[in-house]
Amino acid sequence: MGCRTAILISGSGTNLQAFIDAVAEGDLDLELSVVFSNDPGAFGLRRAAGAGIPGECIRHGDFPDRESFDRAVMATLERYEPELLVLAGFMRILSPVFVSRYEGKILNVHPALLPKYPGLDTHRRVLEAGDEWHGSTVHFVTAELDAGPRILQGRLRVDPAETAPELQQRVQAIEHRIYPEAAGLVGSGRIEFRAGQSWIDGEPAERPIIRTFD
Repeated sequence: MGCRTAILISGSGTNLQAFIDAVAEGDLDLELSVVFSNDPGAFGLRRAAGAGIPGECIRHGDFPDRESFDRAVMATLERYEPELLVLAGFMRILSPVFVSRYEGKILNVHPALLPKYPGLDTHRRVLEAGDEWHGSTVHFVTAELDAGPRILQGRLRVDPAETAPELQQRVQAIEHRIYPEAAGLVGSGRIEFRAGQSWIDGEPAERPIIRTFD
């Protein structure tokens, strides 16, 4: 059985579905042990149930601060002994205590070619800047938002005539392909987090793996 993986969501779970499909098709050797959400109404919990994956939910609004919520999440996740955590539309900024506990084991996907365009509104910003390339980056999570070591990027050429929503849709399709791939590489041990850096096949990585899409 593959690496025990917890997927954290807040909404519809489209990236979660990409993981479910990749495992079902035999393209991804991960054990999807639990899906966690901070929103009991998240459609992703229904996706998990339909795939036979245990679901857990804790409302963040029931806690006085971020750290107390994160400690409750950690206690819940520990029952499943996860070896890898995948943030798939989890709309919470993680506290230092959480990041420290799972250092080197938390992955996130960001809709930009990091280190360009951390933060929000990436698609609009790319179009306004007239960039030739745009895409998505899978990276290890560290205390600094969107700044962890990069693992894998998927990129595509920008059509200057397209709208931000159109570009977003194309980038999201890339995410659904590169996120399971990157998680599989980490789960298999081919990619590791060492001393604040990504290592690929036993060598420190100066740049992420890059996939180019039409």
